[in-house]
Amino acid sequence: APYNVNQANPTQTFISPNSEHLMGTDNIGRDIFSRFVFGGRVSLIKGLAAMLIGMALGTGIGIIAGFYGSWVDSILSWMTEILMAFPGMLLALTVMAILGPGISNVIIAVGIGSTPSFMRMARSEVLKTREMDYIEAARSMGCTDARILFLHILPNIISPLIVLATLGIGGAILEGSSLSYLGLGAQPMTPEWGAMLSLGRAYLNNAWWISIFPGIGILLAILSINMIGEGLSQVLDPLANR
Repeated sequence: APYNVNQANPTQTFISPNSEHLMGTDNIGRDIFSRFVFGGRVSLIKGLAAMLIGMALGTGIGIIAGFYGSWVDSILSWMTEILMAFPGMLLALTVMAILGPGISNVIIAVGIGSTPSFMRMARSEVLKTREMDYIEAARSMGCTDARILFLHILPNIISPLIVLATLGIGGAILEGSSLSYLGLGAQPMTPEWGAMLSLGRAYLNNAWWISIFPGIGILLAILSINMIGEGLSQVLDPLANR
């Protein structure tokens, strides 16, 4: 990044893209390219952190529900169905209404919104895995439930969960950027693609570059991560792609 992301220059406002400012400047003279670079870091970290939260919560709930079954499975599945009744963005907005604005709260909100998909996949994989012979052998050797869950079951169901998480990072980036666009995520002066989009919407007629470049960044990031997810899916689970 060639410039300070928050360095305003009132004499260089709304400069179109040129050799000095590759993506132009905004309404107070800040360099868009520098903010674009730092904003990409914020957006990518936000998507990755949200998926890690969703994967940890959903996988933990799913393996417990699938392993123990009975009333434990019924209660946890019922709670998951309630969460799935809400669209992801609506659920994230509800969490944000409770926690308040901020990037860390966006990560938590998007992570909670992604939990049900991990829970359902983990549960279905555990239901298939717990009947395998090596699980029965572990039980006959006196292994505790925790040992069976984390040393025998989890390593054998982690591949589809990694693929799901990779594919979900793109959606998490989009949701996080949407919340920032609405003013619930990154606060003023923090470079973030969604917040940059929100800033530029008032100047689309005469300074299109303020919004266009962050939008392109979101598009390319989601496209790239989805392609990585498809590649991981073929590598980790080749039989499912035949």
